Amino acid sequence: MTKISKQEFARRRKNLMAQMEADSIAIVPAAKEVIRNRDCEYHFRQDSDFYYLTGFAEPDAVLLLIPGREHGETIVFCRERDPKMELWNGYRAGPEGVCADYAADDAFPVSDIDDILPGLLEGRERVYYSMGRHQDFDRRVMGWVNTIRSKVRSGAHPPGEFLDLDHLLHDLRLYKSAAEIRIMRKAGELSAQAHKRAMKICKPGLMEYQLEAEILHEFARNGARFPAYSTIVGAGKNGCVLHYIDNNCKIKDGDLILIDAGCELEHYAADITRTFPANGKFSKEQKALYNIVLDAQQQAIATIKPGNHWNQSHDITVRVITQGLLDLGLLKGKLDKLIADEAYKDFYMHRAGHWLGMDVHDVGDYKVADEWRVLEEGMVMTVEPGIYVAPDNMKVAKKWRGIGIRIEDDIVVTKDGCENLTAAAPKTVAEIEAFMSAAR
Repeated sequence: MTKISKQEFARRRKNLMAQMEADSIAIVPAAKEVIRNRDCEYHFRQDSDFYYLTGFAEPDAVLLLIPGREHGETIVFCRERDPKMELWNGYRAGPEGVCADYAADDAFPVSDIDDILPGLLEGRERVYYSMGRHQDFDRRVMGWVNTIRSKVRSGAHPPGEFLDLDHLLHDLRLYKSAAEIRIMRKAGELSAQAHKRAMKICKPGLMEYQLEAEILHEFARNGARFPAYSTIVGAGKNGCVLHYIDNNCKIKDGDLILIDAGCELEHYAADITRTFPANGKFSKEQKALYNIVLDAQQQAIATIKPGNHWNQSHDITVRVITQGLLDLGLLKGKLDKLIADEAYKDFYMHRAGHWLGMDVHDVGDYKVADEWRVLEEGMVMTVEPGIYVAPDNMKVAKKWRGIGIRIEDDIVVTKDGCENLTAAAPKTVAEIEAFMSAAR
């Protein structure tokens, strides 16, 4: 399986330090373990920024980057080796392992951080740090700075400026390397397999959570032990709830099933939505709305290439969906006025996509200097238009009510266009009906 190499993690740190100002230091805390109930923790998942720069997946760690430091620019504080704790909770790298296996220049026990870190801060003019994201750690950072300030009369030199680390780091994360794209392509393929498995076994009478179980099983058996986000399996009117995760209703004959599910593989997310009929055959109304959404998605994907801007794909989905609803009589009026008045938002209330990467809603600015960001090679985004006719929408005929449809794929911007990383999941009406028919 493709992994990010130790050399690539080192390059990421070098790239970040190259953008930091002189006489500066960056501080990046790892994630903390979180209690689920009583004395049981949730499965630990490393903070994406910390992992992006280190590849180190243990809690209770802190990364320092100090450009130009004579004795090494990368310093990590981490838990010490402890045979007793490792017997209960698993192996630890320890400071020696962090240097040997993760290319840190120096590593110290995290229990010594209050004694060591103020000395590394002292004399630095600027601190790069993501203030406000970790309130407990914010207080510790200010405590270290105040320790230095208390010694000013003795000649100590505290940092004079805090700079936002996110601005630099998240811009780096927005552009995926070849290795990252290989992992995301594999995550997309595994997630597409899971959607096909759900389509294959789906039939009226099953519970939504049974389809969810099939999806999670497919993820795990292929090495992706966890989903990238809570799986959505919405049957019938539940498909009109954008973030429906109860997944506890019985599937009825005639229902559409909206599944939004993607695995996380090597800390990278996939994000796919497919909508298909429980009985394997779209009704006339379901097919009519579905083809509008599909047309909107296909036209949006066609706009994704270097030089076009982020919002073009959304704009085209709005126009196609509004026109489609107008043609079917769910909206009435003139196309341009309906768009200007945002009348489509009764049926299509979200944007057409988001950045994708280590986080399912990944980092990166959507606007630069108040202008929509221009797409460049290596960016990865979702394209996910939808139509949702609320079951209590009395403005439309009863035959349309309770139909929820979304179609979503993961798209990487290439040198001269784009690549669909999740194309293996059946998507057209003909493909879905043929696949489900063959499975019966």
